[in-house]
Amino acid sequence: MFMKAFISVDMEGMPYVVIPGHLSLKGTLYKEARKIATKVTVTVAEELHKSGFDEVVIADSHGPMVNLLVNDLPEYVEIVRGYPRPMSMVAGVEGCDAAVFLGYHAKFGTPKAAFDHTYSGSSVHKLEINGVEVSEFLLNSYAAGDFNVPVIMVAGDAQLIKDDVKKYAPWAETVALKHALSRVSARSFSMAKIEKELRKATLRAAVSFKKNKTKPLVTRKPVNVKIGFLATHFADVAALVPTVKRIDGLNIEYVASNMIDAYKTFELLALASAGISALLTNAT
Repeated sequence: MFMKAFISVDMEGMPYVVIPGHLSLKGTLYKEARKIATKVTVTVAEELHKSGFDEVVIADSHGPMVNLLVNDLPEYVEIVRGYPRPMSMVAGVEGCDAAVFLGYHAKFGTPKAAFDHTYSGSSVHKLEINGVEVSEFLLNSYAAGDFNVPVIMVAGDAQLIKDDVKKYAPWAETVALKHALSRVSARSFSMAKIEKELRKATLRAAVSFKKNKTKPLVTRKPVNVKIGFLATHFADVAALVPTVKRIDGLNIEYVASNMIDAYKTFELLALASAGISALLTNAT
């Protein structure tokens, strides 16, 4: 039976990534972070392939989404790069059989979590789906669930795994790539040990998937979404969308018929926030 796996790759939850200079295209340690993220991703892709997945779709999903070193990718890999794009961090998940999230981090406001934020650290304070405050892990898991794709493994910040993965997707295998001491410091094991743990966890995840011990993570429909912004001008812009209701100065809400539409609307509002930030910056 032909099988296809999906991998979404973020950077903040990668091992050894601890300062802003790791995360931006012009950052002083960005080259180091790219190598780390690529190593982690290729390790998991290789083990998925060995475990019976014929193809692996990788969504490069941090920042401008052009982080992975493409020359290091195996021939059975297809990569999704660039942003903006439909479905953002889970672009390419449709049609896959199982999903893996790598380098994921905790939601905004989480103590002792590396680079805690929720999708847009510059504009979003809180994101709620049907009354549940979500991290990017939970947001993307719900989106994958609408395509009937289960998340079978998550590797990233230990606090995210403790707070969200174990609670909402207990069937998923996990690997803590880092244990944060603060927002910008963490301890991690050697890459040799991390690689061994990733390979073992990926194998276990593949076995669980084949034995039908995993399941898609879904939320009820219609989907109620609430966004808490960091500044009122972001809510000002969001309220221009006819389907959006302004709750107060910082908070808005809307209802979508399914998680895919909910996700796309959220992505649009995040992009609109980035746009107004750019306009205000240029106006100074």
